[in-house]
Amino acid sequence: MLVGSLVSLRLAAAESEAYPVRPVHLIVPFPPGGSVDVVARVIGPKFAEALGQPVVIENRSGASGNIGTEAVARARPDGYTLLIHTIPFVANVHLYPNLRYDPLGDFEPITLVSSSPSLLVVHPSVPATSVGELLQLARSRPGALNYSAAGAGTNPHIAGELFNMLGNVDITAVQYKGGGPALIATLGGETGITFPNISEGLPHVKSGRLRALAVTGATRAGVLPDVPTVAESGLPGYEFVTWHGVLAPKGTPDPVISLLNRTLTRTLSTVEQAQLFQQMGLNIIASSPGEFAAHLRKELDKWGKVIRERNIRVN
Repeated sequence: MLVGSLVSLRLAAAESEAYPVRPVHLIVPFPPGGSVDVVARVIGPKFAEALGQPVVIENRSGASGNIGTEAVARARPDGYTLLIHTIPFVANVHLYPNLRYDPLGDFEPITLVSSSPSLLVVHPSVPATSVGELLQLARSRPGALNYSAAGAGTNPHIAGELFNMLGNVDITAVQYKGGGPALIATLGGETGITFPNISEGLPHVKSGRLRALAVTGATRAGVLPDVPTVAESGLPGYEFVTWHGVLAPKGTPDPVISLLNRTLTRTLSTVEQAQLFQQMGLNIIASSPGEFAAHLRKELDKWGKVIRERNIRVN
């Protein structure tokens, strides 16, 4: 038994010393066009350059992120299959009773890459130019308004249900297969309202195809300084900030986790990356693995409370 353990340790050490010797796959558990996909493709080229190996970004979408997430949980823990995720990583625990992975037990946090607010936007046909007007409209037409979301428990869904809860309104969620399709639905007028990440919604607000009523964070966004927060424009106490983090399967050797963390955080600290993230309204965090683990535990509790209070269910 002791001999076997020593052999395993030596193999792990050998692998970590050689790492990386082939392409690294970064799994995005959502379709192209959503905020997680956007962040993955922003960090991918510089991450690959720093690693000295290609970083292959793969979209494995389905079941509000569960399909791609489970695939990474079951992948070999050698550092060659990584996951980039956001709030559904922890929120889905409260939504899917038969979830086939444990977000805290089946993964090794590497780094919390960034955070950012979302936008509350409406199609130009919606007769509301402020949060206050939207609340009045929703109260005068209960159940008649709808907003697009990227699946049960995804960021737009939770942002929308938090708005419903604090605003005491009932705007109906219409689910789509990812943030990209959800945004397209509102761009086309199929739904009237949505809550895209600022990096997704910003180009369409600037083009006039969508009207931004508010930013969901605690403070205004530098890229849209004239757009108020939800809290200051009619709904005190509202705050929704999303995040994007990179993880590996449980059991990935500590030296590999450390190398990946150093590589990613060093990449994120460059002036070029900082400017790109800022232009998109994203705030770089570049945390340690321990800080990311603590963040995940807090988020698990925080969004569980919202899901229970709003009685959010998977259809």
